[in-house]
Amino acid sequence: MISNSPSQPNELANESVYASNKVIRNTYALLSMTLLFSGASAGLSMALNLPHPGIILTLVGYFGLLFATVKLRNSGWGLVSIFALTGFMGLTLGPILTAYLSLPNGGMIVTQAMVATAVIFISLSVYAITSKKDFSFMGGFLMVGIIVAFLAGLGAILFSIPALSLGVSAMFVLLMSGLILYETSNIIRGGETNYIMATTSLFVAIFNLFTSLLHLLGFLNGDD
Repeated sequence: MISNSPSQPNELANESVYASNKVIRNTYALLSMTLLFSGASAGLSMALNLPHPGIILTLVGYFGLLFATVKLRNSGWGLVSIFALTGFMGLTLGPILTAYLSLPNGGMIVTQAMVATAVIFISLSVYAITSKKDFSFMGGFLMVGIIVAFLAGLGAILFSIPALSLGVSAMFVLLMSGLILYETSNIIRGGETNYIMATTSLFVAIFNLFTSLLHLLGFLNGDD
């Protein structure tokens, strides 16, 4: 028993590394599928020229499906729920993309937003994985920041304040970038062991990052 004890820390470390690698693989595989599914949903929404469901229905659908995903995260139904969530978000994105693409240089704006989102996500993910830095200290700041930005965004919509809306978009770019670092670090350090929840966090970060960049780029190009 005593002779085996020195190897136990190494064995535990190896198991931890294997588990985190497995979560990373499962997370990025599921993330890829949900992004494709959401993109297909957005394309369907655009093809059918569906109207935007409105802020109330959007929030009810988003938070309702998010709650279901959290509750079902440890069962096979969690996969059904996350595809329902990401598909719904894709449907709400379709009318937004249609509006931007109808502008004179809308195609360029959408392309720039997509490329910038991909570059930011990949860069931050690679940095978090290769550096192995602990970004858990950002958790509290991100939670408070997202709540403040969300409430400010609602205020900008309800009271039609364009300047506040732009400020919220800038805030979300920073907050979602931080969330990517935080969640990726959380996975590789063993803080997040459920790949459904990890995928949900990263998808939401990418979605909000893209829509925020779309808004900012639209303004900079004089189309917002």
